[in-house]
Amino acid sequence: MKKKILFLIPNLAHGGAERVLVNLVNNLDRSKYDITVQTLFDTGVNRKYLASDIRYVGGLKKQFRRNNTFMKLFSPEFLWKHIVKEHYDIVVSYLEGPTSRILSGCTDSNTKRVAWIHIELGTPQKAAVGFRSTKEAEKAYNSFDRIIVVSEQVKKCFCQNLNIKTPVSVLYNTNETEQIREKSHQLPDDPVFVTGEIPAVCSVAKLMATKGFDRLLNVHKRLLDEGHRHNVYILGIGEEEKTLRQKIHAYGVQDTFHLLGFKDNPYQYVARCYLYVCSSRREGFSTAVTEALVVGTPVVSTDCSGAKELLGENNEYGIVVENSEEGIYEGMKKMLSDSETLLYYKNKAIERGYYFSKEKTVRAVEEMLDNL
Repeated sequence: MKKKILFLIPNLAHGGAERVLVNLVNNLDRSKYDITVQTLFDTGVNRKYLASDIRYVGGLKKQFRRNNTFMKLFSPEFLWKHIVKEHYDIVVSYLEGPTSRILSGCTDSNTKRVAWIHIELGTPQKAAVGFRSTKEAEKAYNSFDRIIVVSEQVKKCFCQNLNIKTPVSVLYNTNETEQIREKSHQLPDDPVFVTGEIPAVCSVAKLMATKGFDRLLNVHKRLLDEGHRHNVYILGIGEEEKTLRQKIHAYGVQDTFHLLGFKDNPYQYVARCYLYVCSSRREGFSTAVTEALVVGTPVVSTDCSGAKELLGENNEYGIVVENSEEGIYEGMKKMLSDSETLLYYKNKAIERGYYFSKEKTVRAVEEMLDNL
């Protein structure tokens, strides 16, 4: 008998967690699992990438502001009853917060529950995001059969800030490694994107404060002023776009710091850049950094959650810098001014990219599901 599994997530927008969920379910063994992906809001570009034999259940057609606050008006049991309307052998909340609260209201004793934590939750209040209180969050998460986190640092933060008795396991995100490499060979047709004599630096993420693109912009201007020629290309959209564009024009760097918007295939850009920079203030386990390694692009990353698991405790596969503007500056300057270092990390990126193979990460998830 196949196990009937539900993955619940707020939406399938353009974020990393949404993308890796699609990657995961598309690669789970259909002979063992009958898979449903359900969203609270029927929005997001990643829906179109779901395999045709994955059942999809959409929620409301439009996401509304303060929806988390609205859902807190109702008990988890009420939400479970009105959102999840059938029996599953396993239900998975694929994001921390609201969907975990909903699944904690499950009244079916035969259903196993899994909660996935994707980001570093550094305080009790952050660990209780989507819940009425830390007490409610602790009760909810302790009702699950297993909690999955995406890195050791995410696990450490989560367990430090909530009293968790449920087993917590680290499972790395699933990436379509072979597909990424294949797509990276396609040629970008964006006239703004120019590679060649001037080094190209890139980053891929939502334009939001936690991604630190304001810091990257400051560092870009400082390096230009010191004579380190380079172009920066940011692939993504988000609420910080207007602020960033204003600052780009104020600095007069609109010809060297480019916001390219969302791209269905970011890999064709990343693979042609000298350097990938993760300037994030906070991460869980960066999907974009993993993808940069897969296509063999050297990486400089701030010391946020998952960075050392990706790049090594001692910078074996990339450079992990202090999580500050000064750290980003030092890392980028080292890469841009030392061609031997850049070449060394290009070779190490290719080597490291094979460690996070699709087969290995999918197999680990299947073992977890089979042993619930």
